[in-house]
Order: sequence, then C-alpha cells, then structure tokens
Amino acid sequence: MKGSSPPRGGRLTAADGGRLVLPVVLSATFVQLLNVTVAQIAAPAIRADLGAGSGAVQLILAGYTLTYACLLITAARLGDRYGYHRLFVLGTVVFLAGSVAAACAPDATFLIAARLVQGAGSGLVAPQVLSIIQAAVPVARRPRALALFGATMGVASLAGPLIGGLLVGADLFGLGWRSVFLVTVPVALVSLAGATVLPRTRGVAGQRVDGLGVLLTTVGFGALVLPLALGGEAGWPWWTWATLAVSVAALGCFALTLPRRPDPLVHPSLFRDRRARAGVLLVFVFNSGVPSFTYLLFLHLQSAIGYSALTAALTSAPFAAAAVLGSRGAPALVRRHGSAVLTVSALVLAGTALTLAPLIGAAAGRWAALPVLALGGAAFGSFTASVFASVLARVDDSAAGSVSGLLPTAQQLGGSIGVAAAGLVYFAPAAGPGTAFRHAMIYEAAVFAVTALISLRMRDRNQAAVPRAMWRAPRGRSEHLDREPGATPGREAAGS
Repeated sequence: MKGSSPPRGGRLTAADGGRLVLPVVLSATFVQLLNVTVAQIAAPAIRADLGAGSGAVQLILAGYTLTYACLLITAARLGDRYGYHRLFVLGTVVFLAGSVAAACAPDATFLIAARLVQGAGSGLVAPQVLSIIQAAVPVARRPRALALFGATMGVASLAGPLIGGLLVGADLFGLGWRSVFLVTVPVALVSLAGATVLPRTRGVAGQRVDGLGVLLTTVGFGALVLPLALGGEAGWPWWTWATLAVSVAALGCFALTLPRRPDPLVHPSLFRDRRARAGVLLVFVFNSGVPSFTYLLFLHLQSAIGYSALTAALTSAPFAAAAVLGSRGAPALVRRHGSAVLTVSALVLAGTALTLAPLIGAAAGRWAALPVLALGGAAFGSFTASVFASVLARVDDSAAGSVSGLLPTAQQLGGSIGVAAAGLVYFAPAAGPGTAFRHAMIYEAAVFAVTALISLRMRDRNQAAVPRAMWRAPRGRSEHLDREPGATPGREAAGS
C-alpha cells in the first residue's frame, strides 16, 4: 500500500492499534475457509443419516461456496459505504446463526438452507478482514500481517478435511457429522466478542452502492459456481451449460458497462495496474490447483485405496503441518529473494504432484509419499503467506476496497473451477484408479506450472514484488493514522 492513511472506509477511533486486532480477524478468516472443506469428509455420514440424495449432498457442499463467492465484491463496497466494523459484526452473526442451524438440521433441505446462510455470513466478513488489516496495521508491519493472513487462509483450507476426518471418526458425544459444524461456533463467538477491539471505521458519506453491478455480479458468479459444483455429479445436463451461458453474459455485461457507471463495484484503477491484474489472476490460477489437489487426494485414498476418513486425514497431515512451517519462513525468504518465492513454490508444487502420482498408486510407496507431501506443504505455505502481501503492497488506496473483494472472489472461483476440472480428468475413462490419479496429478502439475509463469509478471523492474524496506522496518516503528476528533492514540495494531 502507498502511504499510511486509512482506506476509503473511514477513520479510526481509539480502538485502532490494539494487538488483538490481527488474532480477531484471522480467527474469522480461519473458520470461513475451514467451512469450505470441512463438510467434504462428513458427506457420506450426512447422506446416510438424513437420507439425502446425491444432488442434495452436492448442494450441501456447494451451497456454502455459492453464497460466499456471490457476496464478496458487493460486501467489499458495502464495507466502504457503511464501515468495516459494522459489516464484520453483521457477517459474523449471520455465520454463527448458520452454523448452529446446520448442526441442528433435521433434514437435508434445512441443512442446505443453513449452509447458504453460513456462506452469506462469510461473504460479508471476508473483504472486511483485508480492509481492517490495511486500516489498523501500520505500514511497517503490514506485510507480515498480510503474510499471516495468507497463511491462515491456506492452512484453514487444508485443515478442513483433517479436522473433519478426526471429528467424524471420533464421533464426540454421539454427534456424528453435526460436530463438523459445531466446531466453528466457539471460534465465531470469540471473533464476535473480539470485534470490540476492531477499528470503528465510518462509511464514506454520499457514496452509493452500484445496484446494477450487485445484480450482475451476483447472477454471474452464482450462475458460474452452481453448475461447476453440481454438473459433474449430474452428468452435465443441458441446464448446466445454459447456466454457464447466463454467467458469461452477466459478467461480460458487468465488465463492459463498468467504466460508465458512477461508484462502480470495482475501482477502474485496478484494471490499469499491471501487477494488480496479474496478482488477481495469480490467485485465481493457483487456487484452481490447491483445493482440487487435496480433494483428489482424499477422494483417491478413500474410494480407490479404501482408507477410512480418519486414516486419509492422517495421511495428508504432513502437507498441512509443513504448510504452517513454510508460512512462518516466508517473510525471511521474501526479504532475500522477493517474488521469486512465488515462482519457486509453484514449481515445487508442480514437482510434488508429478512425484506423488506413482507413490500413492503403490502400497510400498505410500510411506515415501509422506516426505513428498511435506515438501509440497512447505511450498504451499510459502506461497500463500507471500502472495497477498505481494499483490496488495502496490495497490492504490482508492482501489483497496475492490481488491479486498476481488482476491477472495478469485480464490473461491478458482477453487470451484479447479475441483470441477480436476474431477473431469480423474473420472475420465482410464485403465484403472492409479492411472486416473496420475492423469489428475498431471493436471495439477500443469496448473502450478502456469502459476509459476504468471508469478514472473509480479516482478518489478526496480525491486521485488513486496517492497523489501517494508519487511525490514524496525519492530518499534509505527505511523499515526487519521483519527476521529477527540480520539486518543492507540497502541500498534498488530504484532509481527
């Protein structure tokens, strides 16, 4: 970010600078991303307990992502208009209500509705997290805060299947699959209670929300996510292609009319920034590989090899554990090597996918697959902890709200498209499950190779993607942010 003034969302009160700001917003981020994948492991148990058909189960899994992705860009602008704190609290309450309802669902229809509510809450919260970090965290500490944000998103998406497998396998208090939705309730309550330390930003007076843009993006993203989530299971009937055509028309109309609308949802300066465009594309392509990688791994371990949910979760544990270590080491790597960390990490992930295929296919090689998964996890952690700081470091304040919505939107859409594409590859005619898995890993390797190529565009001719001076800033450095009249200076916003 340029300068240290808060984004357009408003001014800070005395609550800014509290060291609890970062834990509060990151805990909210963790449960949002956890819910994308945690229910996947519980799907067979849900189907058996509620008597749900395959289509209903797919809607239970996809409903969350559907409303989550549809609201992100709109919620970013609503945060600019009404204040980030207000939208954060509202979204957390909605998410909490959806989680409790999901855990208590008496039938599949009720559970689908609860998942839609959960996703809507997450969609309201997610853009506010980035905006609050940019408003509350001093420039000197912001790259580290963004690294923690990216690492939290990455680890949460990996932890979902692991936590889901452990909970379903343990069957705590006889709750069965319901525990995968209850587990997020305490964390959401902590986030809600901790919201008192977040900066009380004021909305921009007179700023309007682009109603046409809201309509077009909601229809466009909804019509994109729904057939991608349900098409493979349904055999790609005609309605999936018709819905995709509606998505293309709606999003195309949004893009073409964007420059001519007052107060557009996406700030025009974003499209003039080469590195910002490349950054959004980078997040999209990378996430078309990662969720599908873990999805295919769990699918193959359980359906083809016959592992239980718990055993499959434990087999993938080295990937998640190493991701934590990789994210912790990312700041030091970026200080020394700049955006080359993104390129190398993507290439290591490509190599991991290619190496993993023959190992998983043979019983003797599955122990050897564990260190390979650990290496890939470390690369994954390094990438996710670096990419958001790399993209946001040079974005103008005027476009901060737009990027706060676009980056998680790119992440969710990339994940949805990637899971659908990888599923098509895996389920294509093949000589056997081992061959199908190898084909799928070739797809993953190709995605990560393209990610590495795109990351080369993140380099600046004069310096690395993340200004290294920001990473080297003295630990005691702090900037005074604009405050409302009469506000007292607060402490630094977040620890490193």
